[in-house]
Amino acid sequence: MKSLVLAEKPSVARDLARVLGCTEKKKHSIEGPQFIITWALGHLIELKMPEDYDKRYKTWKLEDLPIIPEKMDLKVIRQTFPQFKGIEQLAKRKDIKDLIIATDAGREGELVARWILKKVRWKKPVKRLWISSYTDRAIKEGFRQLKPAKQYDALYDSAVCRAEADWLIGLNVTRALTTKFDDPLSAGRVQTPTLGIIIKQEKEIQSFVPKEYWTVHIQAGNLEAEWENQGEKRIFSKEKANAIIGKVRNKEAVVKAIDRKEKSEQQPLPYDLTELQRDANRRFGFSAKKTSNVLQGLYENHKIVTYPRTDSRYLTNDLASTMGDRLEALRSSYKDDVQPVLKQKVKVLASRVFNNQKVTDHHAIIPTEQPVRLSDLSQDERKLFDLIAKRFLALFYPAHKYETLRVTFETAGETFLAKETTVIEDGFKVLTRQQDEKNFKSLRHLKQGQTLTITNSRLQEHMTEAPPRFTESDLLARMEKYGLGTPATRADIIEKLLSSQVIDRTNNRLFPTPKGKQLIELVNDELKSPELTAKWEAELETIARQKGNPEQFLQNIRKQTKRLVNEVKQSDKSYKAHNITGTKCPECSSLMKEIKGKDGRILVCSNRECNFRKRKDPKLSNRRCPQCHKKMEIHNGKAGMYFQCRSCNLVEKAENRKKKVTKREERQLLKKYTNDEGFGNSMADALKAALKDKK
Repeated sequence: MKSLVLAEKPSVARDLARVLGCTEKKKHSIEGPQFIITWALGHLIELKMPEDYDKRYKTWKLEDLPIIPEKMDLKVIRQTFPQFKGIEQLAKRKDIKDLIIATDAGREGELVARWILKKVRWKKPVKRLWISSYTDRAIKEGFRQLKPAKQYDALYDSAVCRAEADWLIGLNVTRALTTKFDDPLSAGRVQTPTLGIIIKQEKEIQSFVPKEYWTVHIQAGNLEAEWENQGEKRIFSKEKANAIIGKVRNKEAVVKAIDRKEKSEQQPLPYDLTELQRDANRRFGFSAKKTSNVLQGLYENHKIVTYPRTDSRYLTNDLASTMGDRLEALRSSYKDDVQPVLKQKVKVLASRVFNNQKVTDHHAIIPTEQPVRLSDLSQDERKLFDLIAKRFLALFYPAHKYETLRVTFETAGETFLAKETTVIEDGFKVLTRQQDEKNFKSLRHLKQGQTLTITNSRLQEHMTEAPPRFTESDLLARMEKYGLGTPATRADIIEKLLSSQVIDRTNNRLFPTPKGKQLIELVNDELKSPELTAKWEAELETIARQKGNPEQFLQNIRKQTKRLVNEVKQSDKSYKAHNITGTKCPECSSLMKEIKGKDGRILVCSNRECNFRKRKDPKLSNRRCPQCHKKMEIHNGKAGMYFQCRSCNLVEKAENRKKKVTKREERQLLKKYTNDEGFGNSMADALKAALKDKK
């Protein structure tokens, strides 16, 4: 009897097969003496769409909403149907005793597997492989410690609740807004409050009024100090600033206080996904989605980092015994950084990193025991891995120590302050090669009561600045603060907002489009509230911890859906598409809208039933207009590809180039083109002439 192992992707299945000794490759599986490894392709199963329950829902109508099925059913995704059938056939084999779920060890991975098992009506025992890396050692250890799948039933319940809540609220509110205001308007449980955060920031920027202010500086020899009053350095009255300058010019300044403090900066904890996405955005301009994709490659293909979609920055106590092996894996690529640590007998100086209480499903992202060859990595992979490796190595280095020196001067009844910082020990900062400068401003020789002559005084003019637009790093921090989404879903939420044209990105800064600004005014107040979504996310987490009630959660979501849809129906607000052009659709004569597509600007028919689209600046084909002989534009219409001449507006339907030429047609072509106009006598000459004539 054999065990059927279900992986999430073919690449993971191949790794499992290699480690478990499965060598017999088949179309949908790899078989060995004890195990049969099969795989999903991400999700193979999804929730049924409204038209699967009733054909009339295929046409979006406001009066049909809300659509709330009594029981949510599943269906096989059409594009991945062959792989599902392969798994279904394997599940029927009589020589299989049990199934091992080896999908990603997280909420979404659990859902991928459980929905497949539900659809194939699996009745035999189920076990769970729960590992944080795909190194050979981790896989072998994981298969020695397989857990009963029942331990993860609550995680599955949480995943189902999340999927059904997104379907009920997202689908119904999106259909309601789209049909009510006759434009594609998307809303969702997480994306709408995220849009609200961006628009709130934009309103603060637009309402900001800059103000002039001044700072006063004095100089005594090489020393420079700045005016301060109870922590405030800005003076909003030029008259007051000039008055201070007049009072202190050429006066004596007395050292009233010297405050010297020794401080230390603790080693940073390893990354969780959100912190890594933020750092990669700040340093390299990576989008959150790009960081997720690159990180997945480091985890899945190169196997040099642990599980990526984690929300913890701590490690479990049992990992302490593996730290030496992980350092050894980094030795060849980070020799100068690892060598000092090995001399210290691999001691983790940031001991606070080991804390079982602060690790939920997965510990922080750290390097695995797999030896690292930086030459095998792409430039982006190397950048990201370097962040992870340096953050890991920091745990073995001492804290960064420095001394701050604050000197307070008094002159003519005014207070001035000078500061300097001196590094005592670089500590972990030596890893970044960006140690603090050991700067000396000649403050150390000063003594309390000492008198200095002011040799220069000056005003410096400034303007208050508006708050900046969010980078993805800033937005991820806000989403984490309000509990919007999870580390695994936040990147996709941002990408969805970009693709639905409600926000845009320029120079790594996010800002709302006119469509987004109008949408947020149309959406229900409840739905754009981060607090409500955060409450839902907290309830989902409670369900995953076996402390919540899934049925009660979904009942509340259904009630909420009805309320949200009814609010849209009764709304008296108006919406005007901001991107309507003067161009008419060639198929239905409606005005067309200009939108931003992957290949540049495109024109889309405003009539939702027509949905004709074409490039604003269409590609030119090699086809020549038969009237004016200029190159024709190539377009995609509802009836297929066609050519259009911009000069004389002639339209020609494109021929099907894949059509096979029969022997009879070949003979006709040969007869025509060898007898007409002296094209030649060979078949090659005939075909060349035929192609020239577009036949």
